[in-house]
Amino acid sequence: MRVDKFLKLSRIIKRRTVANEACDSSRVLVNGKPAKPSKEVKVGDVIGVRFGDKEAFFKVLIVPTGNVAKNDANTLYEVQGNEI
Repeated sequence: MRVDKFLKLSRIIKRRTVANEACDSSRVLVNGKPAKPSKEVKVGDVIGVRFGDKEAFFKVLIVPTGNVAKNDANTLYEVQGNEI
């Protein structure tokens, strides 16, 4: 699954266009490397997202195949510390 779509489905970022813009401006990292919106993510990858001055890291636990219910969105990832 594309990283921009994963960020939207997991509700880390509310809209896919915003996730696209974040990737294009190098604010999204996958395994420590800047990611384009089309970068494929898989289970075990660590996604870093920079929100202003703060940075958050998420470990991918499940890659969904379809839509995700709002209550199940937080089961797709695990919040990591400040380092990859």
